[in-house]
Amino acid sequence: MTTTAHAATRAEVFDRLADVGKAFASAKRLELLDLLAQGERTVDSLARATGMGVTTVSAHLQVLKVAHLVRTRREGTFVHYRLADDDVTALYARLAAVARAHSAEVRDALDAHLGADDVEEMSHDELQRRLEAGTVTLVDVRPREEYDAGHIPGALSHPFETLLNAARTWEADSDVVAYCRGAHCVMAHDAVRLLAARGHHATRLADGMLEWRAAGRPVETTPAVPAARPQEALS
Repeated sequence: MTTTAHAATRAEVFDRLADVGKAFASAKRLELLDLLAQGERTVDSLARATGMGVTTVSAHLQVLKVAHLVRTRREGTFVHYRLADDDVTALYARLAAVARAHSAEVRDALDAHLGADDVEEMSHDELQRRLEAGTVTLVDVRPREEYDAGHIPGALSHPFETLLNAARTWEADSDVVAYCRGAHCVMAHDAVRLLAARGHHATRLADGMLEWRAAGRPVETTPAVPAARPQEALS
């Protein structure tokens, strides 16, 4: 192969790499990736979660699909989207971590979103140790559909809006750890503040489900309940 031909094929490689990079170059698509890292979703579900229109969500998903970052499956009239593999989750998590480490603008935006730095954190290793010892109550404050799609083993599902009712059944001095979607998710911060105000020793996982998955930690799913057959429903 000639030097010119080598240059052309090398350029083609970088062009194709750029296609994948461009798929990440949109705040809206990053928001969709953040949600899909929690589990499979339909276009309608993503539109509700993000506040975007269905047409807009579909267009962004097509960009991600062309870049081979998402896959689909059809169930009746619904198309379900998911991340192509665990390495896409890891890539997105790493992108976010690098941005937080090197960009003051990202850190400033995150500080404004999460509020005062008044929430105690717990590492993955410490949480694993405390769970094995049975000395902590782990609470997943994400929406139930995200918990069902994948959660930390031993976690209880208490979406933020129902957390207070659950907390009334716990001992006042309970050790509670809350987590949500990831390092950019405010729900765990708010949950810890809410629980601490009611006398619980509350801590949040240092990041969230995104980083837990990306680290290769164990994940549980909630088995789907099969629909009852007509005769079973009537019995």
